[in-house]
Amino acid sequence: MTTIDQILKCIKKSKNIVIVTHENPDGDAVGSSLAMYHALKGLKKNVDIIIPEYSKCFNELPGIDEVIKESDKVYDLAISLDAATDKLLNVWVKYFREADQRIVIDHHSTNTMFGDINYVDLSAPACAQVVYMLIKHYRWKITPEIGTCIMAGIITDTGGFQYSGVSKDTFNIAAELLDVGVNISKVYKKVFDTKTRSSFELRRIAIDRMEFLEDGKIAFTYVTNEDERKVNAGVGDYEGIVSEGRSVEGVEVSIFLHELKDGEFKISLRSNSYVNVSDVCIMFGGGGHIRAAGAKMTADPLVIRDKVVNEVKRQLK
Repeated sequence: MTTIDQILKCIKKSKNIVIVTHENPDGDAVGSSLAMYHALKGLKKNVDIIIPEYSKCFNELPGIDEVIKESDKVYDLAISLDAATDKLLNVWVKYFREADQRIVIDHHSTNTMFGDINYVDLSAPACAQVVYMLIKHYRWKITPEIGTCIMAGIITDTGGFQYSGVSKDTFNIAAELLDVGVNISKVYKKVFDTKTRSSFELRRIAIDRMEFLEDGKIAFTYVTNEDERKVNAGVGDYEGIVSEGRSVEGVEVSIFLHELKDGEFKISLRSNSYVNVSDVCIMFGGGGHIRAAGAKMTADPLVIRDKVVNEVKRQLK
């Protein structure tokens, strides 16, 4: 029996299902989770989707008002979406671990295969694309609601169809979603191209602080909890800042640090053409994709800068 068949068999026999994703969820995490939620509801399953915090830019996605922050239920199946390790599920990993059966659906090369059934498609530029292909394979109906959530995930993780992982399949999916009534331009505008005032102010702080290293091949900046308090930043307002550095002419790698709690920073790396930032982040206990990866470290931001830059320098030409 193939992994895809195992997933279907597990879903069919399950009555109470919970969907979880990684902490600080981006559009792919939220979009793929909501798409799976709608698909399972279409099968008349009892489904909960648990996402404790998410950005305001996802407030118009279909089903977002049905997301819950916690639960006291017992589940016979848990599905993790877009998370490479169970550590990324943070405190709500308990819902995953306590379920009778656990399925992992992902697209990261650093996935640790932490489920009972693991389906990881490294060729997909977004987990939402993996979810779409599964739904199509099972011949489940793709509704406008499912399609909108899939589109949100794909747009987010491909940078609006910019990144190297985008394939013919990705564009074919977009065309098929248009056919079912998805307003791609509206989704793009809301989840990818609209910023809150606080997000704009936080971005300005990061740009003012940005420095260029190694003859302009590396861009570095960071924001702290204090910066976020100053601008009254909300969840996810730091998203996209890392791309500001990468957009500058001559920059190969952009490094962005976002303080999660006192002294602990999320490290986000993006590269343009040849540096494998996943390899860099693996050195610090993280990982991700060749051109987009992350890790965490507790230290002064300038200490983190020096450590990460030293690893990036090994790959610079």
